Amino acid sequence: MNVKEILTNLETKHPGEKEYLQAVHEVLESIEPIYNENPQYEAAGIIERLVEPDRVLTFRIAWTDDAGKVHVNIGYRVQFNNAIGPYKGGIRLHPSVNLSILKFLGFEQIFKNALTTLPMGGGKGGSDFNPKGKSDAEIMRFCQAFMLELWRVIGPSTDVPAGDIGTGGREIGFMYGMYKKLQLENTGVFTGKGLNWGGSLIRPEATGFGATYFAKEMLETNSDSFKGKTVTLSGFGNVTWGVASKVTELGGKVVTISGPDGYVYDKDGLNAEKIEYLLLLRASNNDIVSPYIEVFPEAKFFPGEKPWAVSTDVAMPCAIQNELNGDDAQKLIANGVKYIVEVSNMGCTPEAISLFHKNKLPFVPGKAANAGGVGVSGLEMSQNAMKMNWTKEEVDEKLHQIMSSIHAACTKYGAQQDGYINYVNGANIAGFIKVADAMLDQGVI
Repeated sequence: MNVKEILTNLETKHPGEKEYLQAVHEVLESIEPIYNENPQYEAAGIIERLVEPDRVLTFRIAWTDDAGKVHVNIGYRVQFNNAIGPYKGGIRLHPSVNLSILKFLGFEQIFKNALTTLPMGGGKGGSDFNPKGKSDAEIMRFCQAFMLELWRVIGPSTDVPAGDIGTGGREIGFMYGMYKKLQLENTGVFTGKGLNWGGSLIRPEATGFGATYFAKEMLETNSDSFKGKTVTLSGFGNVTWGVASKVTELGGKVVTISGPDGYVYDKDGLNAEKIEYLLLLRASNNDIVSPYIEVFPEAKFFPGEKPWAVSTDVAMPCAIQNELNGDDAQKLIANGVKYIVEVSNMGCTPEAISLFHKNKLPFVPGKAANAGGVGVSGLEMSQNAMKMNWTKEEVDEKLHQIMSSIHAACTKYGAQQDGYINYVNGANIAGFIKVADAMLDQGVI
């Protein structure tokens, strides 16, 4: 495999899709040695088939606001690879949504889902619709219009969407309601459903809990723990809330959260009351984090800045792609950071990751760290198929097992001769082998 040649061809076919090309580049670099050691992959054109989605659906969404004005948004569903199970991935509603971002997310989802060991393929969808400031009625009309275009190509054994940025329980409910009406069936085609109609316990917390469980395994590998550790987080949504809850439970001290307007530094750490406040802050619909200091005046707010200049033991970006760059990485390293756990999807730039590796710092990529969210989505699918519900403790135990197995796979394939564990290589290789071998078994299709 010639990585440079493949990337050049992709850039020609898909110009300007920088996020998608970045995601492909990272994976190809990791798997190149093992790919070249197994000529059966080359003979079957596995890479050429894997980097292109099975199909991309693009559609117009027309909806009417409360004043009667008609709006038009663009909707997408990227069905990337279903070698090991139905397409599985969230629906993102955010003004930044474009095809490149959804293709990068769908591509990452292939390997993330494979790492869970559950039978789920990779996919992603969304729209440039912004739910911020919209009424419930407007969001309902948009979601129903979105589903009018999507319902024919999804199903419990075909493609199972979920929530993502901008898509929570409310949006999932509106979409599923329209799907059920159109399809004339009540099935587990969505995950992230309400608890009273098929949802799974701890699903909102799952991504954050799972990332913390993975980090716990990593620290224990280094004969370490969260006890007494200072932890910096970005974001202030469900993921950050889940991480903050579990890190605090394990004895760590979370000192930062952030939003588009800047970051909050709370030297005393987030306690139960402050963590609970994160849910109110997210529900406020303002998308800013500064009100935190009005409720907890002992904290400080730094407008327009990111939290990576704060001295910390563990840095866990939880917000959005490429939020932590090379300059941020240098600040973290200079301040003595010991571990970096990328909870957001592709949250660190290639320059930042290179610096972490160069300094032999344990760094976990998002496709491994944040797989707990889709892991519990897979558990929700299982509960729906069996027409039963598990307790919170049962789901949490299964989530912990999933994250432990992902850590073991990353260690198996990422361990280097000098003892350093390259978690990026480990995650990419483990996920790739599972998917590639399934593609070999199923022939050229």
